[in-house]
Amino acid sequence: MKKNILLIGGSTGIGFQIAELLNDSHNIIIASRNEGSLNLNKIKHLEFDVLKDDIQSLDLPEQLDGLVYCPGSIDLKPFKMIKPESFEKEMQLNFFGLVRSVQGVLDKLKKSPQASLVFFSTVAVKVGMPFHTNVAAAKGAIEGFAKSLAAEYAPNFRVNVIAPSLTDTPLAEKLLSNDDKRDRMNKRHPLKRIGAAKDIANLAAFLLSDNSSWITGQILGVDGGLSTINSN
Repeated sequence: MKKNILLIGGSTGIGFQIAELLNDSHNIIIASRNEGSLNLNKIKHLEFDVLKDDIQSLDLPEQLDGLVYCPGSIDLKPFKMIKPESFEKEMQLNFFGLVRSVQGVLDKLKKSPQASLVFFSTVAVKVGMPFHTNVAAAKGAIEGFAKSLAAEYAPNFRVNVIAPSLTDTPLAEKLLSNDDKRDRMNKRHPLKRIGAAKDIANLAAFLLSDNSSWITGQILGVDGGLSTINSN
């Protein structure tokens, strides 16, 4: 049976890969600022800016079985250089945009036999890293929110968070802009490579499926071993 799955901000990177994996077996709706490289013969795209628009104004199905929130950023700076306004900006995109989106489709999620919600964090929440105070604070809020939401809505919803390490997406272009940078980033990980968008998308697809029906309230690291082992 096909599910109705809404991806917010899914026209590039990891979201795009999730859509590619699922578009033959489910009804995929992507709400994002632009179409990116989407095949619109298979995927429904709705123009949506999470910072400005009301998700309740979108033409969505009455029942949603899956929700994936993809918006994020990588703004790495020394703490002393980050203004409070930058922290607020990160929170608006990563956290408050997520909260508004979930509240806006809550009634549609409730109509599913068991909706699955998938959010994204970062390995830097579990492993303290220099220059990550901005993004780690915002993503840390997502982790706490997701666990509480999972508890409040069990068994009607399942809520899980994927916490990747550096992944080869348009968002990470500046960190991977030449071979030397890429080589250094590869070597940081025990598996000696950075993530590919499909590595993350494969887990998201699993969490959206009935095969993960006994998994909720989890923070799942997909990080080449960076958060748990030291192979050096």
